[in-house]
Formats: sequence, C-alpha cells, structure tokens
Amino acid sequence: MQIRDLPNLDPGDPDIRSGPRLLLWLGRHQVGGQLNSLFWGLVNQLSVAALPIGVGLTVQAVVDGSESRLLYAAGLVALTGACVALGDVMLHRATMTNWITAAIRLQQLLARRTAELGSTLTRRVAAGELVAVSSADVEKVGWFVEALSRFTAAVIALIAICTGLVLYQPALGTVIAIAVPVLAVSALPLLPVTTRRADTQREKAGYATELAADTVAGLRVLRGIGGEELFLGRYRAASQEVRGAAVHTARMWSVISSIQVILPGLLMLIVVGYGAKLALDGAIAPAELITVYSSVLLTAHPLRSIAEITMAYSYSKPSARRLVRVLALRRPDTGAKAPHGRPGGDLYDPVTGILAPAGRLTAVVCGDPDTAGALAERLGGHAPAGPGDAPASVLLGGVPLDELSLDGARTAVLVQDKEPVLLSGTLEELFDIPSSGKVSAAQALEAARCDDVLGALARAFPAAGGDPMATRLTERGRSLSGGQRQRLALARSLVCDPEVLILDEPTSAVDSHTESGMAQGLKRLRADRTTVVFATSPLLLDAADQVVLVTGDKVAAVGAHRDLVRTDARYRAVVTRETGGAPSQRPPAAPEHGENSA
Repeated sequence: MQIRDLPNLDPGDPDIRSGPRLLLWLGRHQVGGQLNSLFWGLVNQLSVAALPIGVGLTVQAVVDGSESRLLYAAGLVALTGACVALGDVMLHRATMTNWITAAIRLQQLLARRTAELGSTLTRRVAAGELVAVSSADVEKVGWFVEALSRFTAAVIALIAICTGLVLYQPALGTVIAIAVPVLAVSALPLLPVTTRRADTQREKAGYATELAADTVAGLRVLRGIGGEELFLGRYRAASQEVRGAAVHTARMWSVISSIQVILPGLLMLIVVGYGAKLALDGAIAPAELITVYSSVLLTAHPLRSIAEITMAYSYSKPSARRLVRVLALRRPDTGAKAPHGRPGGDLYDPVTGILAPAGRLTAVVCGDPDTAGALAERLGGHAPAGPGDAPASVLLGGVPLDELSLDGARTAVLVQDKEPVLLSGTLEELFDIPSSGKVSAAQALEAARCDDVLGALARAFPAAGGDPMATRLTERGRSLSGGQRQRLALARSLVCDPEVLILDEPTSAVDSHTESGMAQGLKRLRADRTTVVFATSPLLLDAADQVVLVTGDKVAAVGAHRDLVRTDARYRAVVTRETGGAPSQRPPAAPEHGENSA
C-alpha cells in the first residue's frame, strides 16, 4: 500500500487479545510493505558489508602495483557506494510508508471505536489518556513496525558478514562470529527494567496531559473563581514527575548505549591485536587484515538497527497494551434483533417513570445537575456508567432502545449535553451533518435566536465577504461566548431533526430575553417532534407542554409549570429557590460577559 491510498476503506478487525498480538496483526496486514523495505534494507546493509572487500582489493592492488586491479577495485567501491546510497533512500521511503500506514490504520480503528461508543467512552477512559493513546502510543507502535524490516535486514547482514569472514579468514572470522551475537544480545537483560520505567513515564505523561486538557477546558471558570494558581501548581508538580520519570528512563538507556559502545570497542581491540600478531607471523596479508578490520568496523551499522528494535519494542509493547485496552471497549449488547422501520411514539423510562408524550415538549426538573445529566444520557439510550446501574432499557414507542441498532438509536434519539462541542471549521460545515432534511440551517438559526451571533461573526471575519456561513469557528468555539456557543449548538441539534431531542440546560448561559425567544422557537420548530428539556428556568418550563419533577430518581409530580409552582412546595423549592410562602419568579439572569459580541 502507498501513502496515496490512505485512509483504508476498511482498517480491518484487530486482534485485541494482547499487545504483542496486536503488533503481530499489524505486521500481517503490511506484509507487502515489510517485504519491500526488507529488500531495500538488504541492498543497503549488504552494500555496506561489501565495502571492505573493495577497500581490501584496492590496498592489495597498490601493494602489488597492479593498475588494472586498482581500476577494478575502484569500480567495485564506486558501485557498492551507489548501492548504499540507493538502498538508503529507498529504505527510508519504504519504512516511512510502513510507519505512516500502521499509524493511520490504528487511528482509524480508534476513530471507529470512538464513534461506536460515543459519550460512554470518556466515562471509561479519561480524555487525557485518549489523547495520549491516539498520538504518542500510535507513534510508538508505528516506530516498531517501521524498524522491524530494518532489524531483519541487519540480522541477515550480520550473518552474511560473519559467514564471509569465517570463509575469508578463518582465524579472525571465528573470533568475530562468536563475538557479534554476544554484542547483539548484550543489552537484553536490561530491557525489562527499562520497559517498566518507560511505562511509568508514559502513565505520568498521560496524567499530565489529562490535567492540562481539563485545565484548558475549564480555564474560564478557573479565572472566575481564582483557581488558576492552584491548577498551575498541580500541573507543575505533574510535569516535574514526568521529567523525573524521563530522567529515570534515560539513565537506563544511557547504560545500554554505553554497553553498545564499549563492547564493540573491545572487540575492535581484540581484532586489531590478534590480527597484527597474525600479520607479523605471516599468517595473513596486510590487505586481508584491512578487510577484516573494516568489516568489523562496519558491523556497528547493523548492530545499531538491532539496538533500535529493542528500544522500539520496549516502548511499543506497553503502548500496544494501552491501545488494546481502548479497542476492546464495547457497547452493551442485549443480542436482540433491531425492529424494522424507524421507531416512534412516547418515550418512557420504566426506572424513573418519566413519560415524554410523542410530539410534545416535556421539561424535566431535577434538583441535582449531575442527576439531570445522568438521566439525559439514560433517556438517550447510552450505556450505563457502571454495573450498579438499572438494567431496564428506556422505551421508544414500546421498543427498548437497547434492541435498536446503533445507527437506528442515534437516528431516533439525539442528546445535547450541558457543554456541547463546536468543531473548528466554517459555520456552513458546522451544519453539514446527517439530518432528516426537513429543517434548514436558516430555520434552526432563527429558532435558536442566533441573529446577533451571525452579525457578530460577519463583522469579526470580513474576509468571508459578509457571509456569516463562510466565517470560521476556532477550536471548540473558544472565540465565542458561552451563550453564543449554546445557541449555535442548539441550532445544530435542530437541523438534525431527530425523532426525539433531549436537551440538558440548553439556555443556562443566555439572558432572559434571549431565553424566552429560544423557548418559543424551540416549541414552534419541534411542534411535531418529541422534545425533552432538562432545565430549572421558569421561562423554559412555562413554554413546556408538561413538566416532570424528579426527586430521588423517581417522578414526584407531573403538570403544568404554573400549577406546580402554586401547589407543590418541592417543585417551588427547586425552581424559585424558595422553601415556603408565596411563589415568586426568579429575577432575570444577567447575560454572560461578551454575550453580544463574537
């Protein structure tokens, strides 16, 4: 496979029984690329090994005073030099192709698993760990795949060199043939310790990455509460732990590197001393001694490849193990067959008793925001976070969501959580999503009250020619205020137009006037669809067809907002922050700073 053929149409079904099996599976899927790089590795390594022959012939021709043999030897040296250069260039191209191909295949597998698991993935694996797995670990595994063919070529080259020296000069060749395998495996006893240290370094680096990601994501909140220094101190401490672990690992690699320098040096001294004695005794010619000496000198090149594969494997094995841990995650499967057709009807949760009638706007009030988030995910058919969660599935039109296919469930039910993510790109690309096609971006933007957002974007990005849909959003929409991000996210969900739309606090960062318009726009645009809103805002609750009060994970009351405020003290305590007396409406919320500017 060439790089131009990437990405793969189908990355395959990986062997996730263990880290080494995953590495073996990758190797089997790149046999052609490995053979190609092996061929060019042999061209390169054997050409390097052949250089001493040309050098020895050159010296012998000078000693004998033979001009013809000198020209022949010079031509041989030039030819081997050209083969070394060609082999090195093509080997680099082939190994880089193997590295990139393996990395892209793994990233496709991770992306497929992420899409399958959805929001349940971050409940099982920390966000920082995912970043480290999809970047550093993928790179380490790709490095091993890339080094494998060069290692094989190096082993073949060393066997060829030792065999040739034994045949060419048995006395010295036997010494070298015995010593070279010892040099090749001299560092192996230290690898287990080095691998453990590298694994510790990787875990600490993953924690530091997770801490940095969480800090950046909550930077605005940290600034508001003055917690920047606290988190900075935590990250500084984590960073120092990573540095200490890296130094600890580097010490072992320095010992291994020292062994790989000292032992070949000792071998060279032995060869020179023993060879000089043989030459003085007349057992070998000076040209033969130079040839053997040069061959020993050039064994350092394939020995470096062997040292590299040991280092690559020590890093890639724990990385492959972490990749397996992520790739092995699965959504719970009841084994039931998905019904035909697109499901529809009332949404009912048998555990809490929440009933959202079809085609109605239902508001759910919870006193605990965390409870509201968990219920929103449950109503969306997401997998439970742990084994203690209730196994009963939410029903849509009498059909358990667990029995729907993944695509069917995602088409039928869409959950927008408290902090929806806006990907970088143009506004037009933001709304280029799978949808029913019945709701246009313009209708959704109007219902979400995004007029001022569009105007602010058009002014902030004059290069778009005044077309707000052509303006670019920064990563996660960080150039926008919280209220602007909420409105664009709501508009995106409205464009999708699912059978059931579940919103978790979709107006928490906007002012009262905007919130009132959003509530009316939502109700109008979703008139024939089932909508569930988790909220405690009187403006949203008043627009709902019915309100459900949940306390203690059970439905406590159902009715219209104004009736519940008047008759239910528990509801009044949550919505109006009162525990008794006459009900009162909460004062209008102040808009977030920067709400009306991009």
